[in-house]
Order: sequence, then structure tokens, then C-alpha cells
Amino acid sequence: MPEPRPASNVSVPHRRTRSDHASETAEDYVEAIAEIINQRSKCRVVDLASRFAVSHVTVSRILSRLVSLGLVETEPYQPVRLTRQGLALASQSQKRHQTVYEFLIALGVSAKTAAIDTEGIEHHVSPETLKRFQDFTRRTRDA
Repeated sequence: MPEPRPASNVSVPHRRTRSDHASETAEDYVEAIAEIINQRSKCRVVDLASRFAVSHVTVSRILSRLVSLGLVETEPYQPVRLTRQGLALASQSQKRHQTVYEFLIALGVSAKTAAIDTEGIEHHVSPETLKRFQDFTRRTRDA
């Protein structure tokens, strides 16, 4: 039977996972807002409700939280806009998403499965692991 880890080390991974979960929705929403604006030139609450298959009320609540975090700006009956901070987070999220997706494809995962798995992995991958994903993908592509 393995010896138990000291209590001080046990909670570290769990704390990180809880922190990752807390930022996951914000990252998904700013990334989606940026993509919708890029595709349609504006993003509305209805676009986000459709994208995430949630109600208008759910989107409105999440947007209120994103406003309080300084990531988006909204006004009644106007499109949703990303702040500079929101744009930066969206860009960072998109890059991380693409890196994870390309890594899974390089491993031989099907495009459909890679797209689904990326949505979960991208929020929980450390910068160190992400760098290794990039290195592996680059070596695989260059081989």
C-alpha cells in the first residue's frame, strides 16, 4: 500500500483545479465573443446563448460577472464588446486552445475527438505542459 502524502502537498493539485474551474467560464466566453465578433462583426447575447446552449438569463449573469472582472462592456440592446483585458485573455485562450488541439492531432486523435477533448484540457494545462505540447507538436511536424 502506498504511503500517504504529507497533508501540505495533498491539497495543491486540488486548489489548482478549483482555480482553473473558476476561470474556465470567463475564458470560454471571451474566446467565444472574440470568435463571434471576428465572424459576424458583432456579438449579441443571443449569439452566446446559442453557442453555449444556455438561456438568455444565464448569459446575462455571466456577462455581469465578466463586466465586474473588467473583461467585457455591455449596454442594453447593444452588442457585447471585449475590453483590452478581455481581448488579451481571448487571445491567450485561443492560442492555448490551438496548441492543445494541434498536440492531440499530432498524437493521432481524430479531429472530432480532439475538438471535444481540447475544451476540457485547455483550461487545466500548466504553462510547463503547454510548452511541452508545443515542442512535441513542432518536432512531429518537422519530422
